[in-house]
Amino acid sequence: MAGNVNPTVRRRRLGQELRRLREDRGMTAEEVADRLLVSQSKISRLENGRRSISPRDVRDLCGVYEVQDKKLVESLMQMARESRQQGWWHAFAELTPSYSVYIGLETDASSLRVYEPQVVPGLLQTPDYATAVISGALPEIGEEDVNSRVQVRMRRQQRLREERNPLRLWAVVDEAALRRTVGSPAVMAEQLEALAEYSRLPHVTLQVMPFSAGAHPGVNGQYAIMEFPDAGDSTVIYLEGGTSDLYLEKGHDVQHYSVMYEHLRAQALSPQQTRDFIVGIAEEQAAVVLGGEPDEIGDEGKVHPNSL
Repeated sequence: MAGNVNPTVRRRRLGQELRRLREDRGMTAEEVADRLLVSQSKISRLENGRRSISPRDVRDLCGVYEVQDKKLVESLMQMARESRQQGWWHAFAELTPSYSVYIGLETDASSLRVYEPQVVPGLLQTPDYATAVISGALPEIGEEDVNSRVQVRMRRQQRLREERNPLRLWAVVDEAALRRTVGSPAVMAEQLEALAEYSRLPHVTLQVMPFSAGAHPGVNGQYAIMEFPDAGDSTVIYLEGGTSDLYLEKGHDVQHYSVMYEHLRAQALSPQQTRDFIVGIAEEQAAVVLGGEPDEIGDEGKVHPNSL
C-alpha cells in the first residue's frame, strides 16, 4: 500500500519508539503507569500497538521520559494522528478488533509464511469456498454478514495480484484441508483448480503436508509468520484462537516458529509434487460432480480441473 498510511503499522512503529524511550530512561511500564495514573495494561497496549493512541498520550509520555527534542515529540504526535486514521477494512463493521489488527499487518507485510491444517488459507480461497467456510464456522451470523466477510477475504487477495511488490506467500497446507469437502464437490473442484493456478505464480509457493508424513511440527495448529519491508519492523507470529488471537514479536518466539516452519517445509511435498497432488484430488472431485467414480471415467469423459 505504497503512498498510503497504514494505521495499524503506524501504531506499531509508534509503540516501538515509545518503548525505546521508556527503556532509555530505565523505567518500567508500572512506574510510567503510576506517574500518569493509568493502568499498566494501557501502557503495554500502547507499546505493542494494540490500542489506539492519541497525540495527548504521546505528549504525556514524552513528558514523563523528559524528551527535550521538540521535533521528535512533534514527529511522534504526527504518527499518533496518522495512526487514528482508518484503513479500508474499517468499513466492515462486523470485523473483530483482533481481526482488524491482523488485516492491517497483512496489508503492510512483504512476506507471509502460513501453516493451515484445516482449511485452504484465506488468501487462496474462492468466493464460494470462502462462503461455505464462513457459514460453517460461524453458524450464528446471517447471510449479510457472511457476504461482508467474504468481501473482506477477496479484498485481502489483491495483495497477491499487485503488479509491483506483491505479497510473497509461502503456504504449507495439510492434506486434510484438501480432502475435506467444503460446500460441495463442485465448490471443491473449483477451489482446487484455483490452488493449482495460484501455485504457478512466481511469488507464491504452495506445499502439501501429506497424511503419510505422520506427526510433524505443525500438529499443534495454524500459525502465520509476517515479515515487513521496513527493517525497523519486527517479524510477527500470528496465532489464531477461537475467541482471541495472539501476536508474538519477541526474538525467541520468532526463532522458535521460524525453525518449526523450516521443518514443515522439509517434510511437505515439493511444490511440483504438490501441484500434481492437487490436480489429482481435483479430478476426483470433478468425477463426483459428474456422478461417477474417478476410475470409471475414461480419457474422453475426464474433466480436467482447468476446464471447470
